[in-house]
Amino acid sequence: MNFPQLWRKYYQQWVCSCLLIVLFMALQLLTLSPASPYGDAFKRLEGLGYDLRLKSTLSLQSRSFLPIVIVDIDEPSLKQVGRFPWSRHVIARLQSQLADAGVAVIAYDILFSEPELNPAQQVLSHLSDTLPAVFQTLQTLAPTIDADSAFSARLQDTDTVLGLLFEHQPDIQVGTLPETIFFSAVPASSLPVPAFAGHVANVPELQQQSPGSGFINSAPDSDGFIRNSMLLAKHQGQLYPALALEAARLYTMAEQVEVVTKPFGEGHSVEGIRLGTQLIPTDDYGRVNVPYRGPAFSFPYVSAGDVLSGNIDPQLFDQAIVFVGTSAVGHADLRTTPVGVQYPGVEVHANVLEGLVFPELLPSRPNWMDGAVIMLLLITGLLCVAILPRLEVLGIAVFTLCLCGLFVTLSVYLWVELRLDLPQVALLSMLISQAMILGSLGFVREHKERLQIKSIFDQYVPPAHIQAMLDNPDSVSMEGEKRDITVLFADIRSFTTISESLDAGRLKSYLNQYFSPITRIIFEHQGTIDKYVGDMVMAFWNAPLPVEQHPELAVRCAMAMQEEVDALQEPMRQQALPPFKIGIGLNTGDMNVGDMGSEYRRAYTVLGDAVNLGSRLEGLTKYYGVGILINETTHAQCPGLVCRPIDKVKVKGKNLAVTVYEPICSSDALTPALRNELAAHQNAWTLYLSQQWQQALAAFTKLKELSPERKIYALMYERILTLQAHPPGEEWDGSYTHTSK
Repeated sequence: MNFPQLWRKYYQQWVCSCLLIVLFMALQLLTLSPASPYGDAFKRLEGLGYDLRLKSTLSLQSRSFLPIVIVDIDEPSLKQVGRFPWSRHVIARLQSQLADAGVAVIAYDILFSEPELNPAQQVLSHLSDTLPAVFQTLQTLAPTIDADSAFSARLQDTDTVLGLLFEHQPDIQVGTLPETIFFSAVPASSLPVPAFAGHVANVPELQQQSPGSGFINSAPDSDGFIRNSMLLAKHQGQLYPALALEAARLYTMAEQVEVVTKPFGEGHSVEGIRLGTQLIPTDDYGRVNVPYRGPAFSFPYVSAGDVLSGNIDPQLFDQAIVFVGTSAVGHADLRTTPVGVQYPGVEVHANVLEGLVFPELLPSRPNWMDGAVIMLLLITGLLCVAILPRLEVLGIAVFTLCLCGLFVTLSVYLWVELRLDLPQVALLSMLISQAMILGSLGFVREHKERLQIKSIFDQYVPPAHIQAMLDNPDSVSMEGEKRDITVLFADIRSFTTISESLDAGRLKSYLNQYFSPITRIIFEHQGTIDKYVGDMVMAFWNAPLPVEQHPELAVRCAMAMQEEVDALQEPMRQQALPPFKIGIGLNTGDMNVGDMGSEYRRAYTVLGDAVNLGSRLEGLTKYYGVGILINETTHAQCPGLVCRPIDKVKVKGKNLAVTVYEPICSSDALTPALRNELAAHQNAWTLYLSQQWQQALAAFTKLKELSPERKIYALMYERILTLQAHPPGEEWDGSYTHTSK
């Protein structure tokens, strides 16, 4: 197939695929712009993919573990010590116990922003000079019971980091900020790090004695999940470290932290943080992805009450880094993270600290990663453009699943082995979108081709047969087979006379008005039209597709056809067309069905004695004056219908007698008057079969008087008179032999 032919066949798929490639490349570029709402929505999807990959690979990661312990001010601690916040005498005792246990660094995820009231000073403020001795005693006692002084004196026992909080409101200026520990070759004002106008720091007495301080602000994504952490923040032209970074600095005994920058547009961006000799890569804003060790409580937790009582494991705390936080009701700092929605905020700091000390644990996304994703989108998209339009729907699904699996495997490998964060939502979304759109277009194209084929062959073979082969070619056999089938023959009575009275145009209109609704009714009842022969319609059920309860369905179809013929009489009269009636014969039995014919012409049809009997029954409807006749086999399989026994007959060419019935109505439509008539008819029929001629004659005479329009009663009356005059003998089986078709 040359290119012009390929273009005509696949141009829709090619154009759509190329548009999808451009769309997802544009969306990936928009994620680089923080101001784009489309980029923000795409970042949320990327965040969900990040979370899934992180949680699913936690067990695959090989990592180093720092001796980090979380001292938790929990509910048992509050029961032991009292309500929180505790007196700083208690905090000082906690500090002393931890220092004595040999911890290396203590980091408080707690603010000490207000001085604690000194009880001696409170009493002094209410005393006058009339009690000089008491006044002098309290003045001497006040410094010894000052809680802030007690805690301040203990801060030098070991390296300690106090927390502070930055605010965006400029009117919030609480406590004293420490001196900056950062060294940067460019001014802080030119760096795109998060900037804050206000702060909540610790009281000066504590701040001056603390070896370190770090902010405890979190940096949630737009969906509220904590996936990354700020390492530095900007306030009044100075840079300040995060709590985890300051704890890492003290733990590694680094004097300063260098901010490594690089040119970015007209300014600079952050390339990384140099902690001692170790370079910690960050994004342009000085953030790192949090290297979660696992779900909540992946680090060892020790109750603060146990520490205060000395009930601790010395080996656990020896040279450990301790984070002090609270999980008590009403004080808990819980965050939403990729590994849990009720995740303690203090444990987030612990994860960040572990990543800072072991930078190989930090997931990173180098600057070249975005360009690599764009190239992957382009290459993979063009591959799909070349291959997918030529595949069927199943092939498209398999090919897309293989590509998605290959890319996910690559993403997991880079994550687990190299800690590289490869964005995957754009590529996976593009692959899935291409598969869906190209699959849909291919399905539409295939459906059009199927409709074209079906519209052609519907003119020659039954539509159900063609549709079944299109839907499931293996379900329909083209070979002949024997099957239990119900066949229907319908013929317009006196059609020769009617056709002689009409010209060709009016005869065509006459038949079309009849065949169209009759065919519709047959299709509605799941029948297959076999053929039209003049005014005769032949149909059958249970082939080529199986039909449940096909005998009753076929009989109900025949009854609906008679109702439709009655409804056509008035339109025919209005068109000055002759009224007509039809006779319908049905038979159920084993028939041969299949595609039959010659190499020049074939037809899907049914053959066999059971078919011939159905045709004979249609011919007998006029003789008995009924609209529908069915054989005993069909009658036995119609439990929902009420039928009247008509006769026991031997048709021409058959030696075996069969009982034929006239369907009357559905069981639920039987009226009392009709029930009485049918009961009287059944009684007369039983008397007839038992050769009780006098009683049978009386019964049919009464029925003839009640329903003179029913021809069957007159026929039975005449037949009984003949049989009464010439008795058939004891071997008579009640049958009547018809010598004509």
